[in-house]
Amino acid sequence: MSLKVALQMDPIGSVNIDADSTFRIAIEAQARGHSLFYYTPDKLAYREGRVVARGFPIELRREKGNHVSFGDEIEVDLADFDVVWLRQDPPFDMGYITTTHVLDMIHPKTLVVNDPFWVRNFPEKLLVLRFPDLTPPTLIARDLAMIRAFKAEHGDIILKPLYGNGGAGVFRLGPDDRNLSSLHELFSGINREPLIAQKFLPAVSKGDKRVILVNGEPVGAINRVPQPGETRSNMHVGGRAEKVELTARDREICARIGPTLRDNGQIFVGIDVIGDWLTEINVTSPTGIQELERFDGTNTAAKIWEVIEAKRAKS
Repeated sequence: MSLKVALQMDPIGSVNIDADSTFRIAIEAQARGHSLFYYTPDKLAYREGRVVARGFPIELRREKGNHVSFGDEIEVDLADFDVVWLRQDPPFDMGYITTTHVLDMIHPKTLVVNDPFWVRNFPEKLLVLRFPDLTPPTLIARDLAMIRAFKAEHGDIILKPLYGNGGAGVFRLGPDDRNLSSLHELFSGINREPLIAQKFLPAVSKGDKRVILVNGEPVGAINRVPQPGETRSNMHVGGRAEKVELTARDREICARIGPTLRDNGQIFVGIDVIGDWLTEINVTSPTGIQELERFDGTNTAAKIWEVIEAKRAKS
């Protein structure tokens, strides 16, 4: 089976080929005989009943500084493709949301991965609210008095933007911290969105585990350990990836959330687990598959393509 694959992603010329999950997924597709077309989200358009994009046919290679070759820039009708990957990084703002609405118009005849309707309706920090017994105490609110009351109850909390990513804007407020009002003013001046507060989990010092699921099934995990003196373990802000095994609790969490992900077209998902608690379900642009492959040889990209190829074979 040879598929026509379009990649909607951030600029491919600047990706880290040893870490970027989209690059690994794309080079696996190429190795399986699929053709690749690349475009950035700003080049996606709806025009008179058609969903089109301007971009480039590409060929990839694992060669630093020379990892991509571009064909001539062309405009394509995405309905002519077998698969479109929705892989640009957040922020999950109205620009991001608009691309999901546009791609809805060709899915599922063209298979959009992950399903754009449910990407739009499963934001990372909101989908977990469906599983309150799996998560630490959590508050979604904009009202300062409500956030104060939550902090007074739990003492040590994490406060962060509801639609942020990569560890940006994440603050730990300990029992004696006096910065809540100032942070609330800061966030309120940036946007009108609520904030998310969670009880601080001391287990984060031992790592924030990224568990990767393919079609609702766990395939492995990596541990992301924060630098000394740092609360955040995201690799974007210097977290160190290390090998880790799935625990019985990890598998319990995956068994609970897996059917929801699978039934709603979320083929590639990364969840965050601190200690025994689920903190996020990442469906927009999860990462970690290259680190997992280096640690234990798991070819997650191949598993993803096996699912996609099976879905295309049935259509």
